[in-house]
Amino acid sequence: MPGLDLLRAIAIVWVMLFHSYIVGGIGERFALLESYGWIGVDLFFVLSGYLIGSQLLKPLSRGEPLAFGNFYLRRSLRVLPAYLMVLALYFSVPGFREADGIQPLWQFLTYTVNLLIDYQHNKAFSHVWSLCVEEHFYLLFPLLAWWLMRRPSLAKFIGLCVAVVLAGMAIRGYVWLHELVPAQSTSEFGLRFVEGIYYPTYTRLDGLLAGVVLAAIQAFRPARWQQMQERANRVLLPLGLLITALAMWLFRDRAGLLPSVIGYPLLSFGFALLVAAAAGAQGWLGRLRIPGVEWLALTSYSLYLIHKAMFHLVESTLPPRLLEQGVLTFAIYAVAALLGGALLYYGAERPFLRLREQLRHRKAVPVTADEMAASTAQMP
Repeated sequence: MPGLDLLRAIAIVWVMLFHSYIVGGIGERFALLESYGWIGVDLFFVLSGYLIGSQLLKPLSRGEPLAFGNFYLRRSLRVLPAYLMVLALYFSVPGFREADGIQPLWQFLTYTVNLLIDYQHNKAFSHVWSLCVEEHFYLLFPLLAWWLMRRPSLAKFIGLCVAVVLAGMAIRGYVWLHELVPAQSTSEFGLRFVEGIYYPTYTRLDGLLAGVVLAAIQAFRPARWQQMQERANRVLLPLGLLITALAMWLFRDRAGLLPSVIGYPLLSFGFALLVAAAAGAQGWLGRLRIPGVEWLALTSYSLYLIHKAMFHLVESTLPPRLLEQGVLTFAIYAVAALLGGALLYYGAERPFLRLREQLRHRKAVPVTADEMAASTAQMP
């Protein structure tokens, strides 16, 4: 699925550009790309919602039962090996950390970092917040899908989606008005924004939901999905770019009240249109193949886990004369991050993906195109 690979590659590169701030950034010329790199995570959320949603909803649309055990086993073999290896490095080698403070180990093992983080003092491996959101999604969505299919109803599904979006908007608005406004300083305002709006799972469900809606249309309304694919170039792609650009304009003040309340669902909607345009072979985006993109997409999870630590290791070893060279310096950081991601992927992630495929073949479970695509879904 080259279109989805392209979006995933864009997402991971954008996130790495954003996190370049920890080593001084890449220069004023590219400040716009760097400052908006955080939205790469939202693109990951939409991709994950679509791919994992497809994997679970396609069997339900055919009247098949959900194989909960197989799903959780596949997700564990996909996520845990690389994550636990990086986690071991963070806790056994303090010099590996990009910051001194780090949350307790039990919070990383229970995926509660994003709900309990003390961001002022514990910034190391804080980007795992998005993996926590993904893990909560993996845990709860199969159960929710099973419950919805006990008595299928389009009205119930639409009502639930609207309720999730409105609840997220209400929570973010409440936190902004009652926790951010009383802040005594700009730094305190920023901390409360990260801990109360940006990191918690219950405020960041818009992207995952948008992806699930796409998967539901594809699974339960195939004729409508086909119509969408036929309009990939004329409608989905240009409208997706327009709405995404509008959301980025709104996020000029990233922590403002209006973007905090309506910015995330708007951004997710724009990304959902782009994912839909990239999910089939009828649209230009879905057929576009660029050298290196498939590899970036394949290793994006490992890259996401390790890139900040690699940035830090390079910064701590580079001669001072090379630390202020802008793009040249970041090129060195990028090469180091790619090497670290490759080592993690081939050393930890890929062997367990192969084990997962072996277990699947032993059970004689047919592999669908959606499952193959979902094998590279993650989030950053």
